[in-house]
Amino acid sequence: MTYCCALRLKDGLVFISDTRTNAGVDHISVFRKLYSFGIEGERFITIQTSGNLATTQSLIGHLKNQLDTHQEPNLYSVHTMFEVAELVGKTLKTVIADVTSDTQEQSNYYCSLLVGGQIKDQEISLYNIYPQGNFICATSDTPYFQIGESKYGKPILDRALSYEMPLEEALRCSLISFDSTLRSNVSVGMPLDALIYQKDSYHIPTGKRIDEEDPYFEHISKSWSDTLKKGLQDLPVPTSDYFE
Repeated sequence: MTYCCALRLKDGLVFISDTRTNAGVDHISVFRKLYSFGIEGERFITIQTSGNLATTQSLIGHLKNQLDTHQEPNLYSVHTMFEVAELVGKTLKTVIADVTSDTQEQSNYYCSLLVGGQIKDQEISLYNIYPQGNFICATSDTPYFQIGESKYGKPILDRALSYEMPLEEALRCSLISFDSTLRSNVSVGMPLDALIYQKDSYHIPTGKRIDEEDPYFEHISKSWSDTLKKGLQDLPVPTSDYFE
């Protein structure tokens, strides 16, 4: 399984993905699920993938081939992030259709995508692209998307995240979301890939791979557990009528 989370905030974008891929209980592999494209000083694009591994790798291969062969349109020739989302969605739909024409069988090859970035002189954008190729856009009211095993990490985002939150705080919040997921679901695993983009920088960040020995992640994981335990202890005890 997979857990990917992307945030579109006032000051920029935050992307985090796990790397675990399962093909049964005795076959666990590590594959990257966060991919970056861009032209320094002009555009930055990130794609996160969840679902059938062959489909996602084929999709990324097609997008790279479009760039290498200067096929039109491609990620560097389109003019808006909306057109980027359209291109990725159409490419995904084509990849799945190439595998089989059977509509029911196509569901075995489905994957979901998060696509975010910024093209010069335009606003930052984040899209959730469905297997059918259609998509929705993040807004200030709904500033984040999740794909994959999202239910364990969603509560902290719903309670704490806001569109105005600074990027460093949003990263911390997202990492806690991943820590909660890692503790509750063995199909999501380390290492994590994290990438932060600052609005209007048009810089292609390198990103960071977070392994199990990362000191910051270890620290906030332990601190969050301690905070939860203390918070529970500090809550008032149930009144006697609960036990009648």
